[in-house]
Amino acid sequence: MIKGLYEAHLPVSNLENSILFYQNLGLDIAYKQDKLAFFWIAKGESWLGLWESDKVKIPYHPSIRHIAFRVEKEDIIFAKKWLSEKGIGIRSSFGFDEHRQPLVLPNNPHAHAAIYFDDPDGNSIEFITPIRLDFQEDFKMMTFEEWLKR
Repeated sequence: MIKGLYEAHLPVSNLENSILFYQNLGLDIAYKQDKLAFFWIAKGESWLGLWESDKVKIPYHPSIRHIAFRVEKEDIIFAKKWLSEKGIGIRSSFGFDEHRQPLVLPNNPHAHAAIYFDDPDGNSIEFITPIRLDFQEDFKMMTFEEWLKR
């Protein structure tokens, strides 16, 4: 029955500024009206809704105001440089600063490489890629560079 996640939504304080930010990430506008814009993540498969709202003042928590874009494993290596070229800084996450990302999340029995940054309103944005699925192995969080050297 379920084939994937079609949409996610974030609050923003200034829709036009946020439109520029997400277009800078390479997303295309699918639909726009007064205080709402949808961007295609994968056309016809998933989109992101941005709502200009005072709800943007709700303090960040991982259960809200967070989205993760899936990227290819080959792309996660270059994502930090790509973001930097677009003027987007990496934020510290899980004690790993920008110099130690991408990091590897030990979500046993899976492992994912990820990079974290914020949009203009402090919504948490993540690039993530699965690097190992269905293999039980205990390890501590590490940089992706350390993972590749194992």
